Amino acid sequence: HAADHMLHQHGIKALSPLRHKQFLRQHGQLSAAAEDYAHCSPLSTPRGIMTRDRFDATRCDVLLVNFLDATRVSVGTVMEIAWADLKRTPIVCIMEAGNIHEHCMISEAIGFRVDTLEDAIDTVAAILE
Repeated sequence: HAADHMLHQHGIKALSPLRHKQFLRQHGQLSAAAEDYAHCSPLSTPRGIMTRDRFDATRCDVLLVNFLDATRVSVGTVMEIAWADLKRTPIVCIMEAGNIHEHCMISEAIGFRVDTLEDAIDTVAAILE
């Protein structure tokens, strides 16, 4: 939510993949298969997750990705990067050296790699303002 607030200060509207999914807060870390929460809403089924995330990644003006301190690969986020890159949408990625997402294709897809949330927000604002 920090990114939402910081972007809002620049007049930029953020779309979180977890919007309208407050019911997921009780599930803690979300599983890749969605088996524990798919029954909660059409938005939380595997097809619902895929459909809305693809829609968001292909219609946004900039994709902001936060891989900072990742302990496992986020396959869904990697797919969002691919969809945004296909549309030639600028991608700003927060990722430290040695991150688990280090991969030549990720490096080539992201247009702007930064170390902090603050630098990411500044970069997004510089692109959009």
